[in-house]
Amino acid sequence: MTDYSDALMEHFLHPRNIGEIPDADGVASVGDPGCGDFIKVWIKVEDEHIVDVKFKCSGCPAAIATSSVMTELAIGKHIDDAVFITDHEIADAVGGLTEEKVHCSGLGAVALYRAIMNYVFKDLPTGGSRSS
Repeated sequence: MTDYSDALMEHFLHPRNIGEIPDADGVASVGDPGCGDFIKVWIKVEDEHIVDVKFKCSGCPAAIATSSVMTELAIGKHIDDAVFITDHEIADAVGGLTEEKVHCSGLGAVALYRAIMNYVFKDLPTGGSRSS
């Protein structure tokens, strides 16, 4: 049995910000929903600040708890700051993780990063040729 901190158990038993944002400004997913830990993240941005983050996660208690913590760390931050939320910050916020569970904190960090990149780059052209 893995020893989980009180903070991790609190976020696992009472995860924050579960759900979807229908009109999200950025969306991303990480993992494989068929065979392991998986997270999908939606962000809402106003004035370049993250005003809402929702997630859906399947996986172990550590994956769910760290995803919940990630949302709390991101909400209210400028996107230039939120993009740098690390797996270490997330792990620290749940009271630390064992070596076999430390990868869980990376799920939320990577999904948040990708959702922010989806927001930042979604209006860029997708390629093709330019006319001269």
